[in-house]
Amino acid sequence: MSTPILEIRDLHVKYGNVEALHGIGLTVNQGEIVTILGANGAGKSTTLRAISGLLKPSGGEIRFEGKPAHTVPAHERVKLGIAQSPEGRRVFGTLTVRENLMLGAFTRSDKAGIAESLAWAYRLFPVLEKRRDQLAGTLSGGEQQMLAIGRALMAKPRVLLLDEPSLGLAPLLVKAIFQAIREVNQTTGLTVLLVEQNARAALKLAHRGYVMEVGRMVLEDTAEALIADPKVQSAYLGGRK
Repeated sequence: MSTPILEIRDLHVKYGNVEALHGIGLTVNQGEIVTILGANGAGKSTTLRAISGLLKPSGGEIRFEGKPAHTVPAHERVKLGIAQSPEGRRVFGTLTVRENLMLGAFTRSDKAGIAESLAWAYRLFPVLEKRRDQLAGTLSGGEQQMLAIGRALMAKPRVLLLDEPSLGLAPLLVKAIFQAIREVNQTTGLTVLLVEQNARAALKLAHRGYVMEVGRMVLEDTAEALIADPKVQSAYLGGRK
């Protein structure tokens, strides 16, 4: 069996004296889309922030391609191949769309490759090319989300961490963004770890999923099995549909 591209072992994270993650475990294999479901405060975003290096674990391991990554600084994790599109988009409002995208490539020096990645981001989200000289702060919420994902992709990651990409967006925009994520995964084999409140959309997109409750992983299965699970239906899917 091949080594997972991303693996978490017995991970603990604290905010002061409050433990947010209680020894969780998770694996993501090359080319998979894996989603983490859970209520607000379950620890989903904390998990992603620990993986990307924005939070320091108080115990446990994060392994990337079989090697320890939890001791590697955040900017070095980007170089390793881990990029995050954060909750709330966090675009630089006073910079243009193109400038925001180029910031995503800050660890890269391959000019031809960067130009190729930029062209690809524009193909994936055509509206970004139309708005390339527009200030990011003047974009709609959906356009800012596309920009945040495009910026993360500019790092040419091996694993893309997506934190609540559908938050606050209209259903049509959610559909477009999820279609783009699927296209990236299918055409490039990019591995995706997705945190998403819209459980139904996430499970339709993902291959596998985990369910978190108050800092613990309580369930893991294929997306199909989770959709069919009565407990998941009741808690996250609004009953059977």
